[in-house]
Amino acid sequence: MNLFFEESGDFKAGSMMSQAGEAYQVELASGKRSKIKAKDVLLQFAAPDPVTLIEQARAAAADIDLEFLWEVAGQEEFGFAELGAEYFGHAPQPVEAASLIFALHSAPVYFYKKGRGRYKAAPEASLKAALAGIEKKKQQLLIQAGYVDELKQHRLPEAMKPLALQLLFKPDKNTIEYKALAEACDALQMSASRLMLATGGIRSPKELHLAKFYFEHFPKGLGFPAITIPALPTDLPVADVQAFSIDDVTTTEIDDAFSVVDLGDGKLRVGIHIAAPALGVARGDAIDQLARARMSTVYMPGDKITMLPDELVDTYTLGAGQTRPALSLYATLDTADWSVIGTETKVEAVPMASNLRHNDLDALVTEENLANDAGDYPHKAEIAQIWKWALVLEQGRMAKRESFGMKPEQTNRVDFNFYVEDDVVSIVRRKRGAPLDKMVAELMIFANSTWGKLMADHGIPGIYRAQGVAGGRGQGGWAGRMQVRMLTHAAPHQGLGVDQYAWSTSPLRRYTDLVNQWQIIACVQHGVTAPLVAPFKPKDADLFAIVSGFDAAYSAYNDFQTNMERYWCLRWLEQEQARQVDAVVLKDEILRLVEIPLVIRLPGMPQTARGAQVRLDILRWDEVDLSVEARILEVLGTVTEIGEDEVLEAEMDAELENALENAVDALPDDGSAATGNQEAVSDADSSSNNSSDSDNIQPQAE
Repeated sequence: MNLFFEESGDFKAGSMMSQAGEAYQVELASGKRSKIKAKDVLLQFAAPDPVTLIEQARAAAADIDLEFLWEVAGQEEFGFAELGAEYFGHAPQPVEAASLIFALHSAPVYFYKKGRGRYKAAPEASLKAALAGIEKKKQQLLIQAGYVDELKQHRLPEAMKPLALQLLFKPDKNTIEYKALAEACDALQMSASRLMLATGGIRSPKELHLAKFYFEHFPKGLGFPAITIPALPTDLPVADVQAFSIDDVTTTEIDDAFSVVDLGDGKLRVGIHIAAPALGVARGDAIDQLARARMSTVYMPGDKITMLPDELVDTYTLGAGQTRPALSLYATLDTADWSVIGTETKVEAVPMASNLRHNDLDALVTEENLANDAGDYPHKAEIAQIWKWALVLEQGRMAKRESFGMKPEQTNRVDFNFYVEDDVVSIVRRKRGAPLDKMVAELMIFANSTWGKLMADHGIPGIYRAQGVAGGRGQGGWAGRMQVRMLTHAAPHQGLGVDQYAWSTSPLRRYTDLVNQWQIIACVQHGVTAPLVAPFKPKDADLFAIVSGFDAAYSAYNDFQTNMERYWCLRWLEQEQARQVDAVVLKDEILRLVEIPLVIRLPGMPQTARGAQVRLDILRWDEVDLSVEARILEVLGTVTEIGEDEVLEAEMDAELENALENAVDALPDDGSAATGNQEAVSDADSSSNNSSDSDNIQPQAE
């Protein structure tokens, strides 16, 4: 005797070996023996043999007309044998009965299972809806197959063109467009980003990197909504100075300027003037909400995304020939030793005489010319006096830094500025510590430290940058260099060598500086009552939220800037047809090209001394994952001094390169962007920049 039975959702047939009560011992064709309960047995038959029954029943089930079977079944629950008698016109034979079971079980749209061998026909309305869904699914599969064929031929279907970015960065995996893209990528053994580039869905690797960043951080677009620009205050006293700024040629957000007034008797008053948008923007208003949403201006070679609308920047920027509101810090100096006799902070209108540019002055304002009073350039006398004070400020910071157990700052590094015009990149080497850079940086550090103390002395919170290194003198090491935190109370910044440091000198470009400017103005205007009227009171929870939000945004923006600078380095290689280049060994397998700031990791390279220069053969590079392959041709005789801070930055660049290689070639699961953890921007403010008017300047702090 043979049995046809149901086991684990499948139908099987075998020979009965024995029976014990309500259970059978059954042997399958494979030789496997199973214990089957009587309730799971649907048929007992003598012929044909179990294997033949299964084969013939499956073949016969394919010929059963499900539509007719559904009509025959009626609306009442039935057993398969009952329906078999109606359908076949006689009591079904074993093969017929088994084929009917296969047909019923394989058509859940037509028949609902109600128990072992028992079914119920689906209601007509439900059946029609289900069949319509099946037909729709078939049509979608046909459309999807068409999409796949087009993609495999490197053509982007029309329906997918408006979805290109979403498919790459935040896909809905249930759509046929995504399924088609995934299927085509699998067939071509190609990543989604590369296939989208091949089909023209993304025009270039540059557009890919930009689109990825914009999609994640600016999903509503880069523009600002229409807003009313606040009028400039008209009741401010006008400062008796002729101020000047020092910025890169690409700078448009001019938020710092300087003035020098000779007081006689060896006394000098130096003014540090910071644009004051805080006088027109109030906490919680429409402009504040826009600034807080962005947190900072985003920089990249050849372009930027401003934190504030252009109309407001144009109103408050310290443009030449204009008198603009400013928060001014005046330092009275004794020129005998350039010590600070006293400081005063004022809210006033400042007349701007000049906007000086680095590209015009760098070749003239050199240490040699300053020492010899040589050269002819605007504000020469004032610059010479600021330079002398800046040197004293630097010496004071270095002494303080040493007292914190920190090593001296590295001053022999080379920085690079990026300029892009019509997709042609220029990468200009610029020695760190150039006089104009040092002047601006030292005065900005002085202002940020002085105003940080002002807020602390008045008992109001601000947003501070603090750096603490574990260990005693000489034991902190450079691991501590990354222990930089943002706090709402004053604390030492050991890297800069100051007792407190509050970003306050870039309110047109950083939200933290705008917040601090509100607080500083409250100190100036209200004195001891400032804690009662300042926009942010002590222990204001919203201030902690700002710190957290700024940290996240600023880190992402810096990673993006680093990625784009790396992209433009690769474009430079192509543009200059650079195949054999010189590089300097930073550490182990990590090198940096001499002419451009491109960091390369060469796994397995021979051990070479740090600072040694080598000649590289650039084999290939990839503008999508930003990777570079090269080999060493020879070790040159030149040796360059390499500081630990540069090594650390290079290690981060190499880590970021690895992350990009792993992330860009993967079809994203959730649209999240791969980012590293590099803080590419120094804590010291300056008008010098990498790519635009960013703060990536010296003295290096982080």
